[in-house]
Formats: sequence, structure tokens, C-alpha cells
Amino acid sequence: MTPDTWLILLHQLLFQGMFFAKNVVLRQRLGQPIRGYNLEANLSIAFFVIFIAIALWLSLGPDSHRFTGLAGGAAQALAGLFMLASLVIAAASLKDLGESWRVGVIEEQETKLIETGVYRFSRNPYFLAYLLMFAAYITLLQSILLLVLSVIGFGMVHTMILREERYLLNKHAADYERYRNRVPRYLNLKLPKAK
Repeated sequence: MTPDTWLILLHQLLFQGMFFAKNVVLRQRLGQPIRGYNLEANLSIAFFVIFIAIALWLSLGPDSHRFTGLAGGAAQALAGLFMLASLVIAAASLKDLGESWRVGVIEEQETKLIETGVYRFSRNPYFLAYLLMFAAYITLLQSILLLVLSVIGFGMVHTMILREERYLLNKHAADYERYRNRVPRYLNLKLPKAK
């Protein structure tokens, strides 16, 4: 196995480990389903598995998939920063969402609207962590195939977000509308103004 393979495996062990641990613990604590069985979530989960498998496959082969010529060490360093950012944002979003965490939309459940922590900067930080994962693997492996798949993945993530936004607007009405007007869908890089 190559150093790129080990880097992806370590990232996935940590990223997916946090995801599964949160799901198991929360499911036991709440005693009710935390996974919605809707088409967007199911297709996205399948897509993420395929994307990760292709990234691992590419990492095992020769460098024939590389398209930018970015030196290996520089690519690994930049990709490592993207991976670290995805892990930090994913961990913060799982922590801050608390018992409101769900995988997909569960229409019959009502969860608390979270506006604190990392959710002050992004309405969808966990999805942002996935987008950073795409950027990390594209940078690391410099693959046109992963770039194309990332565009498709972004579309799938965006579709899940739109469904979730409709659900939150329906459940939290004016509170969600105020939150949506204040916090961007993906990322707010503006620093608060001093008073």
C-alpha cells in the first residue's frame, strides 16, 4: 500500500468512526430510529461508498491518474489540511447537533433547531465536511475521475440539503427562516463586526 492509501484509510477510520459511534450511541439513548429511509440519503450513502472505494483504488495504482503535476509532498500536505479540516468540522457538527442528529429526514420526528457552535457559521457543517473530503482526495490523487465524481457528489449533497431545509422550514417555521437568513447554507467566512 502507498502512503496515499494509508492517509485515506486513516481519514476514513476517523471520519466514519465518528459517524458510526454517534449513530449507535444516539440510537440507544433515544430508543427510536435516527436514520431516515428516503431516496436522497440512500443514494448519497451508496455514492459516498463508491467515491471512497474509487479513491482507495486509485491510491494503490501508479501515478497515471494524476493530472496537475503537483509534487507528491505538496499534494499530501494540502490534502492533509483538507482532511484535518473535514475531521474537525465533522466532529464539531456531531457534537453541536447533539440529540438532533439524524441521517436523512425523518418526517414524523421533530428535533430541536440548533443555531450554536459550528452551526453559527454553516447550516450544514457535516455536509461541508464531506465536500472537504472530496477536495482532499482530489488534491491528494489529482484525479479527473474524482473531480467529476465530486461534482456529482456535490449535487447529491445539495439535494439532501434542500430536502432538509424544507423539513426544517415546515417544523420550525419562523425560527428557521430567521436562522436561514442569518447563516449561509455552506460557510460564512465573515468575521463578526466589533461593536
